[in-house]
Amino acid sequence: MDGGAVVGLRVRGTPTLGHVDFDVLDGYRFADGGGFPPSYRAFVRCAGWGRAFGLWLVLPPVLAGYADGCQGRGAELTERFRAAYREGEREGFDWMVEPDGHWALPGSLEVFARSENGDVLLWETASRTAAGEFPVWESRRSDTLHRLGADLYEALPLVRARSEEALGVRPFDVEPLPAVRLG
Repeated sequence: MDGGAVVGLRVRGTPTLGHVDFDVLDGYRFADGGGFPPSYRAFVRCAGWGRAFGLWLVLPPVLAGYADGCQGRGAELTERFRAAYREGEREGFDWMVEPDGHWALPGSLEVFARSENGDVLLWETASRTAAGEFPVWESRRSDTLHRLGADLYEALPLVRARSEEALGVRPFDVEPLPAVRLG
């Protein structure tokens, strides 16, 4: 099954793939022994590194020496997200887990995409489906938890619709961005 056709993305030009670490994309294992979700792998193969829907940066695994990879940047964003939610739980800010979450959830969520306005997309890594997928959640500025779907295939139309509300309809879904080497 062609990932681009399945995901239904319109990429402007040629995807930026030269710095994507395909060995990690295909070989990485989470604590449950499973790899990256098939929907994410299809997205990365189709879109590479770029800005999705004018707003979102989906973090692919990248080769050593490159910025914005899921291993580095994604891990940092995950730790910041979890720290914010630990603090929110201590303070009794129950609105942070509304409308769809609960306080046990943030510990199993991992960031795999960020928006340019401070929102993040997360996988629920403790709930892998038989198809190898993780449910996808959105946290808007670390203030809410919205379940977007059982996988990225279900979540992308919602992400696209919210982006279109904010930015208008675009002629393409993904704008490739140049790979950036670390200092």
